[in-house]
Amino acid sequence: MKKDFRLIAVLLTLVFAVLACSSSFEVVGTQPPSPDQSDTPTTASDQILPHTLYYFGTDNAGLTQIFRMERDGRTVKQITHETVAVGRYDVSRVDGSVAYVANNQLLLIAADGSDRRLLLDGGPLDPNSPMENRLYFPVFSPDGQTIAYAYHGLNLYQVTTGDSQLVLPYELYRPEKYSPDGAKLLMTVNVPNSDATHDVIYDPATNSIVNFNYADGAFFCCGREKWTQDSLSFYVAYPAMGMLSPGLWKVDAASGNVTTLLPSEAGDGNFNLADEPYLASDGQLYYFFANASSADSYSDRAPLQIVRTAPDGVTGRIVLRPETFETLSEALWAPDASFVIVAKTPTDSANAGSIVELYYTDAAKSMVPLLPFGQRLQWGP
Repeated sequence: MKKDFRLIAVLLTLVFAVLACSSSFEVVGTQPPSPDQSDTPTTASDQILPHTLYYFGTDNAGLTQIFRMERDGRTVKQITHETVAVGRYDVSRVDGSVAYVANNQLLLIAADGSDRRLLLDGGPLDPNSPMENRLYFPVFSPDGQTIAYAYHGLNLYQVTTGDSQLVLPYELYRPEKYSPDGAKLLMTVNVPNSDATHDVIYDPATNSIVNFNYADGAFFCCGREKWTQDSLSFYVAYPAMGMLSPGLWKVDAASGNVTTLLPSEAGDGNFNLADEPYLASDGQLYYFFANASSADSYSDRAPLQIVRTAPDGVTGRIVLRPETFETLSEALWAPDASFVIVAKTPTDSANAGSIVELYYTDAAKSMVPLLPFGQRLQWGP
């Protein structure tokens, strides 16, 4: 019976993942316009963020646009001014330039929103088969020289020359994130005319793909993986029972072998729920965790808390703060794990948007409110 349930859960995952992957991102719910404050000089003591912070907000017309928060945690500037909602985007960690999709076009702008350039035009979408020529999911390489994107397969665009090459045709490849050394690229694959959706590792040097060797009911989809800084592996977690099994895993990037750190079942009818793992420079693993009953595990609103452990996800686990995060939608860790920026829905409704707050891993420091609304958080330079 347990195996049958897991099979059904995986099949449901594939169906929902295909639907999620086939649509461009839009900010959900009715949101107030994001603040746009003029740049003001700041001193070192004013800077609470290690880098600039990019995110999705809404303009006065209610359209999704890209905004940037300065290191003072207060000054905000709207970066894009498109007449249609902006789709996925990525930020170069080298110079802060932004690659994004709007109106099925791949665009590039400077860090301050100037020098808007059209890189590629995917043309009008076929209403009967919109995935056939949809252009989406741009991802910068760490050196800022390459933009991977999806269009009739996986493409690599060279920023300096303007050359673009289709390296993996036919299947619907969705770039997710490069390894820190730029040697590998995590992708989600949608097989045409089927419900098959899964994540893989792409090696640009050999133009080859490494598949995951799953174990213990694990199944990964849609870019939830978090690279380690040495680029040798990544962590994956899921915080609810349903479309995917909850738990925590580590994956070897060379072989695709999956190691279970926290199995789904914790015993006594409880489950291990984990989310947003991050291996910091101090050698410790930080993530959100709850050991929850069946009712909480299926609700997608489990009382997650910020914890720290050894790299194995278990040894020495301690809770770092008293707060619980029942409505966590995404998190962005400081490079040294001194804090985490959390986006969470203010109610149980997923359509209510995301409040953005900063929580230090030192519980003696108070939470810092950052934004009334923000999604798709990314660090800039």
